[in-house]
Amino acid sequence: MTFGRVNPQFRLEDQGINGLGDVYYNLIEPALIERALERNEGTLGKGGTFLVTTGKFTGRSPKDKHVVKTDSVADSIWWDNNAAMSPEGFDALYQDMLEHMKGREYFVQDLTGGADPSYSINVRMVTELAWHGLFIRHMLRRPDAEDLQDFIADFTVINCPSFQANPERHNCRSETVIAMNFDRKMILIGGTEYAGENKKSVFTLLNYLLPERGVMPMHCSANHAQGNPVDTAIFFGLSGTGKTTLSADPGRVLIGDDEHGWSGRGTFNFEGGCYAKTINLSEEAEPEIYATTEKFGTVIENMVFDPDTKDLDFEDDSLTANMRCAYPLHYISNASSSALGGHPKNIIMLTCDAFGVLPPIARLTPAQAMYHFLSGFTSKVAGTERGVTEPEPTFSTCFGAPFMPRRPETYGKLLQEKIAKHGATCWLVNTGWTGGAYGTGSRMPIRATRALLTAGLDGTLAKGEFRKDPNFGFDVPVSVPGVADILLDPRRTWDDAAAYDRQAAKLVDMFSNNFEQYLPYIDDDVKAAAIS
Repeated sequence: MTFGRVNPQFRLEDQGINGLGDVYYNLIEPALIERALERNEGTLGKGGTFLVTTGKFTGRSPKDKHVVKTDSVADSIWWDNNAAMSPEGFDALYQDMLEHMKGREYFVQDLTGGADPSYSINVRMVTELAWHGLFIRHMLRRPDAEDLQDFIADFTVINCPSFQANPERHNCRSETVIAMNFDRKMILIGGTEYAGENKKSVFTLLNYLLPERGVMPMHCSANHAQGNPVDTAIFFGLSGTGKTTLSADPGRVLIGDDEHGWSGRGTFNFEGGCYAKTINLSEEAEPEIYATTEKFGTVIENMVFDPDTKDLDFEDDSLTANMRCAYPLHYISNASSSALGGHPKNIIMLTCDAFGVLPPIARLTPAQAMYHFLSGFTSKVAGTERGVTEPEPTFSTCFGAPFMPRRPETYGKLLQEKIAKHGATCWLVNTGWTGGAYGTGSRMPIRATRALLTAGLDGTLAKGEFRKDPNFGFDVPVSVPGVADILLDPRRTWDDAAAYDRQAAKLVDMFSNNFEQYLPYIDDDVKAAAIS
């Protein structure tokens, strides 16, 4: 049977998906929670939150992500970064998945990716788990109820965790699979309950489609000044670098926390919600995000909780360090109702330096900004990917290599053109370690980072004195009100200055060796900014 509101001309049967059991279309939050509880998918938490665990997968599985190699995309996909799947393998995968789905309940959410209607896409999400429907209803943008009567999807995502792929038959790596077929306008996900695969599949999709329209897709958070959308700031960074935390500034309006586009009209959020890490989340330091963990419908993922009181343990990472909560954007009191902003006035590139070498903030020239954007240096934080148990230094180009289907230079040139046209000021911000490397030093104080960002965004920082960093050549402020001067010079925070110098030399070499792959594709000014 069919339940819920749906375009009568665009049911699953109209897409050739037949033989399922009951299908629930576009249920709203209370109904999804009711169904999820009836199906024993999780536990009702304080305030009406929904508490779930995701089994062995508590983070993304990027090595199991595939793009179907059809003629239309063969020359435009960055194959060094995206595993290919044959069209025949995908066809077999699709047929086997549909056969597996027969007779089972499924939940359909018809949603939109992109707050700017000029560049948005309609996405149909078909999920085996009711709580996945709740999750993606938070994460993407929800059409008005009356608009569902005419909804036609541009792309369809089918997520079936109980289905296991056959690597030999389906031309994939393992029993877990995320397969994107641009010709068939379909994404198939199997063998993992981790909900983040749903949203990141849509992000990857937009990362492929938007550059052809002159829009820069960005793995970044964004906010703007109160009453002044023209004063927009974007925060590039991988998971764990602080995108969500630092963009949720009570003194500014939140546009979004993870995925945005930069068009000829300005900045727009892809999403309708936030997916925040909750490990060590503090009510004092992050009251807005903390409050969402007791709001109705928030999905609490992989957190330990008291079985009687349902109190959450924000410090217990025995399930994963990648514990998270997913909630709609309007749960943040200062969130933008339109999710639109102006052209970025400030661009912040967040890095989590496990070496303890980089300063907490540095000003970049446009060429240096391109160098650090293409480098994408950070440390993978424990739990964000399967197998990562402690901070691991890495280079993830464009601060989001796992989600980039095109070559990095495609995104780099778009960013370079937009910086040149709109005159954005660029900053590199280290939220990683100081006073030593991981295991010896300590994590950068969040209050200091916030103070430095405030000074950068309100123009105070630009008026101060800077020194030239001897290792990377960028400008580093000498003093900032409210921040200890010693923190601005990482070498001074180490007990052993010679040990710092050795660590810095090691990191410089890592940057240089990594960047060699981009030299044939970049302009001379960016080459000059590269470390030699």
